[in-house]
Amino acid sequence: MEEIVKKAKQATVPAKSGPSRSAAGKLRYIKTNWQLYVIFLLPALLLTIIFKYVPMGGVLLAFKDYSAIQGVLGSPWVGLKYFKRFLSSPDFMSYLLNTLKVSLYGLLWGFPVPVILALLLNRIRQKGIKKNIQLLIYAPNFISVIVLCGMVRIFLSPVGPLNQLMGTEYNFMTMPEAFRTIYIASGIWQGAGWASILYTAALANASQELTEAAVIDGANIFQQIKNVDLPAIKNIIVIQFILQAGNLMSIGFEKAYALQTDLNLPASEILPTYVYKMGLLNGDYGFSTAVGLFNSVINVILLLFVNKVVEKLNDGQGL
Repeated sequence: MEEIVKKAKQATVPAKSGPSRSAAGKLRYIKTNWQLYVIFLLPALLLTIIFKYVPMGGVLLAFKDYSAIQGVLGSPWVGLKYFKRFLSSPDFMSYLLNTLKVSLYGLLWGFPVPVILALLLNRIRQKGIKKNIQLLIYAPNFISVIVLCGMVRIFLSPVGPLNQLMGTEYNFMTMPEAFRTIYIASGIWQGAGWASILYTAALANASQELTEAAVIDGANIFQQIKNVDLPAIKNIIVIQFILQAGNLMSIGFEKAYALQTDLNLPASEILPTYVYKMGLLNGDYGFSTAVGLFNSVINVILLLFVNKVVEKLNDGQGL
């Protein structure tokens, strides 16, 4: 243990050869400190393999007529039967478009908000006020999704605060046209503050000298943000956009399912909730796995496409 601690201390000392080492030097460094790599990387690798890669074997269900008695490997193959059944379903386009609309509108409306919050927080100079504001905007992130949905249902009920304020008795939870707005707005309120932490930390490392120089040159607040603050977080914005765009189809079923009612199903039934109902409620495991696999393939295609587009727009610097 003492030897490992000694090597850890040595690892924190900057290399004398400068910031860039040759490939041979890096390999020699790894061989010398291999114990540190094993200690710190092995748990993460094991957890990733157990919870991410091992469950991938379950995709076989999408190509088999699963029987609990015969098991996954013993069940007969059915090929692309479930995929053809889903693609030929009259509800296919409806579920796909609902999923894309919720995800795409959520990205377009929700992605800029954390950036704007971080830029505004960076302009607050009094630390006490800044900490209090951060506490208020970070707190909603720690509310459970189910609790949040319960709060939304109460707030938007016919006798809820919003209707009392408006003097009406609308039941917004039964309106298909209101579902996406409710879903996206509540998501922004819950997660935008927490998502701004990454940008706030990056802005803290922005050059103060450039800001002072911009002020001396007579730049207003918007010019300072455009020429000093935004370049400091540009790379983080690009990476976050690529990751979020690649997860357009992975919005989870919990919140959508908790906000569903019988009357807003035309807008609230998305692929994740459909997979949940077909798999766990109806017991059609093969079909639900096929729909989930289709969803994942769309995600991968979107991730590669968005990365290519951003790479073109960002002078060849992709993910």
